Amino acid sequence: MIESIEASPLYPIANPKSIVLFGASNNVTSMGTSLLDSVLDLGFKGEIYPVHPKEDRVQNLKAYRSVLDLPNVPELALIVLPTRIVSEAMDACGRKGIKHAIVISGGFKEVGGEGVHLEKELVTVANKYGMHFLGPNCIGVANPRHKLNTTFLPFQGNPGFIGMASQSGSFVTQMFSYLSDYGLGFSTAFSVGNEANIDIVDGMEYLGACPDTRVIALYIEGIRRGRAFVETARSIVPKKPIVALYVGGSKAGSRAGLSHTGALAGPDRLYEGIFRQSGIIRAQSVMEMFDICWMLGSVPRTRGRRVVIQTHSGGPGAEAADACGRAGLDLPSLSPETLQRLSPFIPRTASISNPVDFTYGKNLMDYFSKIPKVLLDEKNADILLFYFFAPYQRFQRMMRQMGVPPNQMAAQAAKLVDAYSESIIGLFKNHDKPFVGYTFQNLMDPLVKILIERGVPIFSGPQRAARAIGASFQYTRLRDKILATVSQEAGLGSS
Repeated sequence: MIESIEASPLYPIANPKSIVLFGASNNVTSMGTSLLDSVLDLGFKGEIYPVHPKEDRVQNLKAYRSVLDLPNVPELALIVLPTRIVSEAMDACGRKGIKHAIVISGGFKEVGGEGVHLEKELVTVANKYGMHFLGPNCIGVANPRHKLNTTFLPFQGNPGFIGMASQSGSFVTQMFSYLSDYGLGFSTAFSVGNEANIDIVDGMEYLGACPDTRVIALYIEGIRRGRAFVETARSIVPKKPIVALYVGGSKAGSRAGLSHTGALAGPDRLYEGIFRQSGIIRAQSVMEMFDICWMLGSVPRTRGRRVVIQTHSGGPGAEAADACGRAGLDLPSLSPETLQRLSPFIPRTASISNPVDFTYGKNLMDYFSKIPKVLLDEKNADILLFYFFAPYQRFQRMMRQMGVPPNQMAAQAAKLVDAYSESIIGLFKNHDKPFVGYTFQNLMDPLVKILIERGVPIFSGPQRAARAIGASFQYTRLRDKILATVSQEAGLGSS
């Protein structure tokens, strides 16, 4: 485990002060130009030096015939060139004194044959000059706080708390929009490609030391340094959770991984054991991986598996109860103290078992404030799962029925939404128990949208919520187990 983030070979790659770019041109369809556009669009603050054999200017930037002609030594090289001349460009970078690079170009080990030889040649050149590089066959890094995006798509959304190391570039660049819809974003995300020099273990180390990263996501097609992977993960998990998606366990997944990044996959049971030994939570899909990351990075640590469900509709409550049961969670009975405290707020038509079904009440503030406060205080429960169904049209109708003039209805409805959201946010931020929501509404509905933007995790359906809750409790158990093992080993060492 590295002592500080600056000690990682990835630090200058994720936080460069200047960049030289091979492969950008004035041809708007080229990948190199797309990468330059992405760097410029996010507002990279450092110097950018395009290298082009013919053009004097590239995208309004002064271009240079050779990297050796640059007035300064850039901290990072981005290389998007035909495979056969990548090593030549890397050698020129080495002679210039550049120590870090991202090789976007493909056509290396992942294609077999001559590509294997070309990748070995690339590694030999890098070793000759003591260089570190990501790739080949990758899209590099997105570090939005540093205004750095070397992928071919524009960055969307805001910087977040999810750190990612991925053997697929798509699950970095194509996740920008997806994460933004949930109010999420990357702290830093690495595409490691073929891992010829820097690998997914290096990515874990960097993210483990990154102060902006609360939870680490891994997309894995194969692990090359097994012992280092386990040891690194076990050193990180007590401080922050790691969630992994492994796709090489089936024959089809193994073949796809080999052709994608040249990764050599192993049996599914082997990787299941590696993850368990490492303290890593395994996800079954990309969506589930980010759901779990959202949960783990947003709420207090889940101390137990006991869930209390609050709803105002029987069907969604019953489905949530079923989802919790299938996820291995418990639905405890409420204590007499809780039942007594609930009685003033629950109408006669409601149910005060678990799920607590409000059914229909005249005072919605009870639903959004007083009832969840009581349920969060329940001594028999570890987490509150809350059903959100508060369509904006209902608030507008309420305004009309109250005689609010048409030209004031939108503003008054918005005030009501703000009042409900502030009540929920206050409970979410000021209680030490996890508060998780689920809904069947569009996530752009005003109340849901505001809460998500303010950090409250609200999942599309109870199944996704229940699996994320189960994974959160699993992390608590894995973390405690690793800490107990470390403590025991320390005790044996001192004796």
